[in-house]
Amino acid sequence: MKIGIAVLGAGRWGVNLIRNFLEHPNSEVLAVVDPNRDSLEAVQKQFNLDASVILATDWSQVQALPGLQAVAIATPASTHYTLAAAALKQGYHVLAEKPLALNLTEAIELCQLAEKQQRQLFVDHTYLFHPAVDRGQRIIQQHQLGKLRYGYAQRTHFEPVRHDVDALWDLAIHDIAIFNTWLEQMPIEVRAIGSVFPKEEGRRKQEEGRGKKEEGSSATDSVTDVTDVTDVSPREVGRRNREEGINQDAAEIENQFAPSLLTTNSAEKLADLVWVTLTYPDGFQAFIHLCWLNPDKQRRLTVVGSLGTLIFDEMSPETSLILQRGNSDWRGEENNSFESALAPQPTGLRHREVLTLEQVEPLRRVCDRFLNCVQTNTPCLTSSGAASVELIRILSTLSKSLELGGQPLIPF
Repeated sequence: MKIGIAVLGAGRWGVNLIRNFLEHPNSEVLAVVDPNRDSLEAVQKQFNLDASVILATDWSQVQALPGLQAVAIATPASTHYTLAAAALKQGYHVLAEKPLALNLTEAIELCQLAEKQQRQLFVDHTYLFHPAVDRGQRIIQQHQLGKLRYGYAQRTHFEPVRHDVDALWDLAIHDIAIFNTWLEQMPIEVRAIGSVFPKEEGRRKQEEGRGKKEEGSSATDSVTDVTDVTDVSPREVGRRNREEGINQDAAEIENQFAPSLLTTNSAEKLADLVWVTLTYPDGFQAFIHLCWLNPDKQRRLTVVGSLGTLIFDEMSPETSLILQRGNSDWRGEENNSFESALAPQPTGLRHREVLTLEQVEPLRRVCDRFLNCVQTNTPCLTSSGAASVELIRILSTLSKSLELGGQPLIPF
């Protein structure tokens, strides 16, 4: 029996989810929800959707849809908590884009709600389903790199610049998840420093908006000033609504697809460039460079060991995974005999191996695993809500370090 699914969000990633669920033999897309009618029309045209597929501009229009069993959320990060909570309360299984929520408390609440409802909460950590990450994990577990020294990653591009999260929350979770998986450890200390660059276009638009508001102020004096609300996050709006006795679900779902609640004032405080340092229990350190204003796109993660280096590079024209074999520690424990001490010193890495990988789309594996979890009602250890909570714990601590100017902190 096919699992009925509604996809919330028909943007770049939502379209990929729709495609995969349409093609999967065990799923049936019953509805697509997006406030932008043009996006809905584009999806309908792109996939030639059957007339039975409901195209809705509001999530409430499909909440009681017959046959609906699961919801896939591909909306701005600031909306994930509200939508996931509403879906779980309705008794639906949930697949959510990363991050699951924007603070630790909300992420834990969602896990508790999923457990109470006996429904699966699955987070789309796509890279953990990438064939290169699987192969890399095996290589490291087999100690082919020798003693691990350090790691570094670059995740940069030139736009899009998010308006509801900074570069840290938008980009870092991928590399943190990969390092944690490859090392089979969680960092015991984290540190982040960052920079915010002026957003001239946003400032110009804001000034234009203020001018229009002043022109029409005499006709709207009795209306609440929108800027009183829009300089805070959707989460803060919800808190204020609860204090004022407004129904939480109605108030927050009304703004479910509205990252515009974060105005230029808020967006200008979001870090565009972030440097992250993760320290693990065995002393291994990982350094991550994150930026959405770089002229070149980078998706590269490297682990350096005493016997070789492993490189995961999505932008490589050859393959996304390369193993460079060679002893980088000729005085170390791998070569501590008298004979090796007398041997010629290595001049560098001796062999570069381009690794062959299974040709499968990571997101297809995500969707397949999610459907299996729904069918069996059992969690996926790799992408469960609980696993995502630990990543959010790290991100939350990194955010605190960022606020404190790079102070090293223990994930709390």
